[in-house]
Amino acid sequence: MTIFTLAAMLPKRHYTQKVKHQNRFIILIPSYRNSNVEQTVASALGQSYPQRLFDITVISDHNNEMTNFHLAQQPITLLTPNFRESNKAKYFQLAISNLPQFKLYDVVIILEAGNIIESDFLEKINTAYENAGTRALQAHRVSRNSKSQVSQMAAIFEEINNTIFRKGHNRLGLSASLCMSGMAFDFEWFKSTILQFKASWDDKNLESILLQQHVFVEYVEDLYVYDEKPQHAEDFNRQRGQWIKSQFVTLLKNIHHLPWAILTRQYDLADKIIQWMLMPRMVLMGLVVIMSAILPFIYMSLALKWWALFAFVLFIFALATPDYLVDENWSRSSLKSPLILMRCIPGLSKIADFIDYLDKKFHHTKR
Repeated sequence: MTIFTLAAMLPKRHYTQKVKHQNRFIILIPSYRNSNVEQTVASALGQSYPQRLFDITVISDHNNEMTNFHLAQQPITLLTPNFRESNKAKYFQLAISNLPQFKLYDVVIILEAGNIIESDFLEKINTAYENAGTRALQAHRVSRNSKSQVSQMAAIFEEINNTIFRKGHNRLGLSASLCMSGMAFDFEWFKSTILQFKASWDDKNLESILLQQHVFVEYVEDLYVYDEKPQHAEDFNRQRGQWIKSQFVTLLKNIHHLPWAILTRQYDLADKIIQWMLMPRMVLMGLVVIMSAILPFIYMSLALKWWALFAFVLFIFALATPDYLVDENWSRSSLKSPLILMRCIPGLSKIADFIDYLDKKFHHTKR
């Protein structure tokens, strides 16, 4: 984390070269029980890019009738499947299979329900795609809501991941990580790949396929996708739990590639497998805090090591956090991140709530 955080401070690549070629885009927006998809469609339709050069397909699964009624009034393709077991692989396979045969596309863009994009998004992604010289792009996903402490923590962790696993990696010539939305791929590559998917869709599975096929993922940090973050600790922990499970499963499927990747100098693939071995940031913070609190009662000299480690981890996280997120609430949110983790552990949720109550009472009295 330290190496890539420092690497992220190196000068970034600018896409200033003007391009004449205008790609034809297909925007896919899967939505499962999420009425915020209407906002995503509205922002996608409001592009300054020529309308004849992009189409939008929404896969609306288990959304309410009013949401589907509103979507049906828009100039988009609306698919309303009712899968017994829903997953994104099925959504994208359905969308690709239902595209008009007479239309040709160059690039597919993946958004999530609740994402908001600016009016010049397609213009910027067209420029980046032509200049990057690769078949895969990852946009800069940022939070569009950070009012609650949980959503603020999610926004901070998202940007830390952007700094370490996307910006820092690209600076050192390594492929960036994908993050489920704000992605763009060569259409023919995506079509042939997604139709072969038998398991559920997962960004890490897709990363593994990209790296094994030597497809570099370019991170476009000036291309923003505004994403809605979870408001409650339960949703936050559920999301992190799914990611941890996905990371573990993907590691088991790909760890046998590590020796061969090192021997054949496939540094991107080797780096990614080692990255999947790392402890998730949330678990890391929780472990360091717990060890720092327990060891003074057992072995003081060891406690000093964990205190120093805790301070160093906070320093790296602070270095990886963009300035716009560092405000008066940043230190409180960072220090209270273990409380969010504790709320998903039986028996510790009430302790976390009590500590949170004392903290709020203290700050209210202080004011």
